Amino acid sequence: MQALMSAGYSLLAARMTSPLQDSRARLVDYFDTLAQTLDRFDVAPVQAAGFACTGSSYLVGRQEDQRRLAVLSAGRGYPVLGAADAIARALQNLGARRIALLSPYPAWLSAAGQDYWRECGLEMLSVASLPEDLLDTRNIYKLRTARVLEIFDQLELRGCDAVLLSGTGMPTLRLIAQLSLPVPVLSSNLSLAWALQCAVHAPKSESDVLAALLDVEAPWRGYL
Repeated sequence: MQALMSAGYSLLAARMTSPLQDSRARLVDYFDTLAQTLDRFDVAPVQAAGFACTGSSYLVGRQEDQRRLAVLSAGRGYPVLGAADAIARALQNLGARRIALLSPYPAWLSAAGQDYWRECGLEMLSVASLPEDLLDTRNIYKLRTARVLEIFDQLELRGCDAVLLSGTGMPTLRLIAQLSLPVPVLSSNLSLAWALQCAVHAPKSESDVLAALLDVEAPWRGYL
């Protein structure tokens, strides 16, 4: 995420935790306790906060996701942005309605994610997921770029306006750097980094900021 931020931006991180063992309950708990997570920044001069957990948003649904983020933003006095909402906004900015989706989740969470994107008015022409139904969603952090590329190769890209690599815990930057496609490739983290920079008085238009991140010579590629 720091690599995706332009010069002049500093990034602070707080880890979301939950004692719940069930993956569904834990993901919702992350959202339920997001205010307490934000409290961990204490007196840091936060100008915008990013909720980097698309799975939580998928499970509560599009409307509830937006409602919760709006309530938190109003209470905090700075924008609280979700990765899923940032993706939706980025796709809208690109004019993309038909997508190919890489969804590295258990079947139940992948289904919730697809419902979320349908609520956003998107059409999924192709979906690729892990072949096994992982019991613990935290296993996404064990994925490596080579494995993600194998899953990506399952996608049918014909007719799509954009490719979405969903999952903030999944490594995506090296994969995006390797790809040469005629359509934009977005990831959860790239979209959230874009939304955060736009929220903090970005000097350029939102479209310009997104174009700079997607450019084949974007500075973040030099960190890989």
